[in-house]
Amino acid sequence: MWVAYNPNRRERYTNDCVIRAITKALDVSWGAAYWMLALTGFEEGDMPSISSTWGLFLENHGFRRALLKKRCTVREFCAEHPSGLYVLATGSHVVTVIDGAYYDSWDSGGEPVAYYFEEDD
Repeated sequence: MWVAYNPNRRERYTNDCVIRAITKALDVSWGAAYWMLALTGFEEGDMPSISSTWGLFLENHGFRRALLKKRCTVREFCAEHPSGLYVLATGSHVVTVIDGAYYDSWDSGGEPVAYYFEEDD
């Protein structure tokens, strides 16, 4: 199920999906997510929106990367994962899933999931 979610303080809808996903996954403000991720990018010598940067950031905050067992869309992933906290990468987009619902500024349910991060227990 899609839940409309846009924490961008200027209500923008593009180019900040990594920041939006992190705000929901870590329950922090848009500004806090931006600066924390920017610091990780600075430390790594790479851009905050690069998957290796935000992936490392998530790993440092209690998530582990996982591969899919079969191809699916964001919507199908949610149906198969009715509980838990996940951050999904589609190849061109990032979205957070909490207990089977995906939080995004637009309905990205049809996007194919490439890999995901799961909150470590």
